[in-house]
Amino acid sequence: MADDDRALLPLQAHLDGLRTAVGTLTVAASRSWLGAPVPTCPGWTLLDLVAHVGMAQAWAEAALRGDHEAMGDVELVAQEGRASADPLRWLAERAERLGATLHSAGDDVDALVFLKQAPPPRQFWARRQCHEAVVHALDAVAARHRRLPTAADAWFGPDLAVDGIDELLVGFWQRGRSGPRSDPAARVLVRPTDADLAWLLEVGPQRTVTRRLRPGDRTALDAPGAAGGPGAPDAEVTGSAVDLYLALWNRGGEVDAPEGLLARWRDQTPISWA
Repeated sequence: MADDDRALLPLQAHLDGLRTAVGTLTVAASRSWLGAPVPTCPGWTLLDLVAHVGMAQAWAEAALRGDHEAMGDVELVAQEGRASADPLRWLAERAERLGATLHSAGDDVDALVFLKQAPPPRQFWARRQCHEAVVHALDAVAARHRRLPTAADAWFGPDLAVDGIDELLVGFWQRGRSGPRSDPAARVLVRPTDADLAWLLEVGPQRTVTRRLRPGDRTALDAPGAAGGPGAPDAEVTGSAVDLYLALWNRGGEVDAPEGLLARWRDQTPISWA
């Protein structure tokens, strides 16, 4: 059980996930070269990726400390990473600093959070930086193999994948500028085949509203939708939790979905700092 029910995993799981993802990223990068292009981030090299992840970690660390000046100077951190004699060691040190700050922060720390239905700040930043690192470690794997990642490339299991899907669909996509749009409105069920949690998305012309569905919860499914009748949703997106994680974060994955749906969502849902 999570420390707060707005995150699906406990704090330590996010800290462990962050550390493992940074390790995966650095290993994948060390087996390639830092000038290698990143297929999942067009226009980026592995060096750009490393610098970006270190910058995001510095921003999170500054947010936890309440250091607004440092938050405004994080582009200097990225420049530092690019100029480092050993960018991978530099990234590992940035991750260690963030981990130490997360460990030492109190559960009642007062800090910025920016997603919908976010857990308290310490848990929020552990979760956010865990998935920031996981997504970009997948990018490093893509650069190493020169292709989109697959579920077989993933080092994490359904629990972490479900948590990351939840952060995207509940946290990011319910922000006014981040979610997909549909006119006419439609209800879309996102359902992992190997997990108990699903999500019902009410995708309208102005915003997306996401509801978590747990086993036996048919209330949201039985309610009339804006674009369809009661009962079944207008569309479903299904697959293993890991495949859904990859697909929804635009990192590959094999899922069952209506033709063109995920492509439209990807065009409509650019994510900054993810």
